Amino acid sequence: MDTIDAVFAVLAETAPEIREGLVGRREYQEGENPSGEEQLAADVHADQLLEERLLAVDGVGSYASEEREEIVGDGSGLSVAVDPLDGSSNIKPNNTMGTIVGIYDAALPAGGHDLVGAAYTLYGPITTMMTAVDDTVTESVVEDGERHTVTEDVTLPDDPTVYGFGGRVPDWPDGFTDYAREIESDSSLKLRYGGAMIGDVNQVLTYGGVFAYPALESAPEGKLRLQFEGNPIGYIVESAGGRSSDGNRSLLAVDPDGLHGRVPVYVGNTGLIDRLETALDE
Repeated sequence: MDTIDAVFAVLAETAPEIREGLVGRREYQEGENPSGEEQLAADVHADQLLEERLLAVDGVGSYASEEREEIVGDGSGLSVAVDPLDGSSNIKPNNTMGTIVGIYDAALPAGGHDLVGAAYTLYGPITTMMTAVDDTVTESVVEDGERHTVTEDVTLPDDPTVYGFGGRVPDWPDGFTDYAREIESDSSLKLRYGGAMIGDVNQVLTYGGVFAYPALESAPEGKLRLQFEGNPIGYIVESAGGRSSDGNRSLLAVDPDGLHGRVPVYVGNTGLIDRLETALDE
């Protein structure tokens, strides 16, 4: 088993424990993560499990997480950047959340061109994994800590049907507001937004469409983190035949601005992302 497959295996092995660990860990901890967000006990638990196990993988030398300030490890081999529990605020209403991992063949912070694999685990009614390596995306079901392939060579459907946009509507820039109104008026597209980016992106991969967490008037740099969310998700969507963008170019072409740097995130079918960039450029 090579290092990338070993990382995927660890994610599957750990998924049941992360999921089971959600029970009784819905309370907030003291302090904040490096992005200034409150941490749930479940965030910390997932982070600790993944740090220990991913650093034990032969060939992984560095571990970085959205939940901690510094990079851990000796710096040799591949680097993993992890969002241990994306959408953890959904624990209270018992909605979807997930784990995201980017595997980089470079020291962190790194650009998307340094990615050699990416994956996310989705804790929905069932636990699934989407993995991407060598321009191929595979969907699996996770049972008893093991992956069972459901769909090989996942590609976005040609006829998109869903969209989901984050951020407060009054905070959207004019160009994005115009684009959103155009999308909303398209009767072939339905709103699907659950408040956990990973769940919304999985809808796009399943049904085709567009997900956006745009630049905001109050946060021109966006909300999502490039290392932990933007790059891995961009890599998966592009490997599935779609496009990613920061509003001007592929997310994988964005130079990192620190380990916890933020970026606007737009992913989906090529035509919808092309229209988005046109709207933002007007």
